[in-house]
Amino acid sequence: MHIILKKVFYKFVLLTIFYPLNSLCQEKKLVEIIEAGKFTKDEENFPKANILSKGNNLRVKLFHDGATIISDKTFFYSKENKFNANGSVWLKQGDSLELKSEYLNYDGDKGKAKAWGKVILKQPDMILKTDTLYLDRILNIAYYDSNGVVEDEENILKSKKGRYFINKKKYSFKTGVKINNPKYDISSENLDYDLISKNALFFGPTIITGNDYDIHCGKGNFDLKSSIGNFQKNPKIFYNDKIIEGDSIFYNESINYASATKRVVITDTINNSIIKGEYGEIYKEKDSAIITKKALAINIIENDSLYIHADTLIGTGPSDSRILRGYYGVKILKSDIRGISDSIYFDESKGKIELHKKPLSKKQIQVLSLKSKLKLNPVVWFNDSQMSGNEINLLTDIKTKKLDSLLIFGNSFVIEQDSINKNNFNQIEGMYLNGDFLNGGLNNLQVLKNIKVIYYLYNDGGELVGIDKTICSELKIKLESNEIKNITFYTSPEGKVHPEDKLDPNLKLLEGFIWRKSERPESLDDLFK
Repeated sequence: MHIILKKVFYKFVLLTIFYPLNSLCQEKKLVEIIEAGKFTKDEENFPKANILSKGNNLRVKLFHDGATIISDKTFFYSKENKFNANGSVWLKQGDSLELKSEYLNYDGDKGKAKAWGKVILKQPDMILKTDTLYLDRILNIAYYDSNGVVEDEENILKSKKGRYFINKKKYSFKTGVKINNPKYDISSENLDYDLISKNALFFGPTIITGNDYDIHCGKGNFDLKSSIGNFQKNPKIFYNDKIIEGDSIFYNESINYASATKRVVITDTINNSIIKGEYGEIYKEKDSAIITKKALAINIIENDSLYIHADTLIGTGPSDSRILRGYYGVKILKSDIRGISDSIYFDESKGKIELHKKPLSKKQIQVLSLKSKLKLNPVVWFNDSQMSGNEINLLTDIKTKKLDSLLIFGNSFVIEQDSINKNNFNQIEGMYLNGDFLNGGLNNLQVLKNIKVIYYLYNDGGELVGIDKTICSELKIKLESNEIKNITFYTSPEGKVHPEDKLDPNLKLLEGFIWRKSERPESLDDLFK
């Protein structure tokens, strides 16, 4: 018996230490009546209620746990520590929180209240208006589920449901969330807002509409004061007839700047063009964009896609005068054109593409061989024809969007692999070249100054007649299906047809000959190799 009692006592001690009873550690906070004009009872209609009413210039005033509640009439249930107040109800908690409503039900034990009828919750920097508001004074949370409006210094926030964390001064809005600001509007289905930092967090489909831009996302944050934000889940920015996409987008409205990472896409809806990459920076004020890491531009020419790849692509200017520049490892791909260069200049409004060589240092100019220098020149391919030079220009008809002409400046070199014997190459070397297109294919070529030609002649039976080696100052070439069909020499040509077996194999190639087919891109994947 003694042992049992000892165990029971020990258990009681542990319980009182680790699990203290409310009666031992907490004093129940009762609702206090401070003043009232009238005191009545109506047991038939309001059993157990003390009815407090205004009168004698006094309104009903109650106090509970640091809060004062004033009303015209209150039904007070002292044993339950509850009351129902109505008539211009005013609850004041400390110096920073005020609640006004037509009606208020209050549970003193739970510290919970329900207010309805023209509800206004005020703090020095915020006003909340709703029809019905629930207040938990223990957790310091207020919430509504029947439409509410929150106003601070610059913003008006509306939602069907809202939860306010009083101590943290943070809101959680749900369903039909709207923010109105002088500079923009925000629509969302799930938004958290910090009254102190002015930062909004999105957790669902969201649209930010500015004066000249729209932002769409499924997740993100936006500083309502500085207009700086980060956006994820299919974010998009719409402005100036352009669409910016990426896995993640950063935006700063004050400096008109945006950056995007991973699967970046910039679409020009006017010019029907696209720039892609893994990282991009967009400067709205300058109407420019920089794309790096697998950068790729796509333009529509002749109802066909022209792909341009470079280490770095830069787009500048408005849609009606758009300029695209590409630097380092440029490759172009179209169904009938292939090309490579160190850099590219593309004036979309004029339909002009310039392919440039890599600039050489003084030392490189001195030490590099001719072939090493020529290998740095840009190259384009039309079917089996290879053309290179110091600079290559492709011109497109603005109205028809079809290729119109070709220009090559300095060290022009045309190579065509012989269709009968793949080991033989027709070659034309000169200073300058210009050509025109017909139905998407090269039609005529003109080569000027210091021209050298090696051309394989065949009879109608397909038998090799000989190898024509000629020099002249001008020649014209007629092509069909991008293949040489006829060559005409001008200005005192000097040439001779050599039987193949009588011509030294070393003389079958001009000095600047470089067959660069291995560098030719054949597919989209080749652009990134």
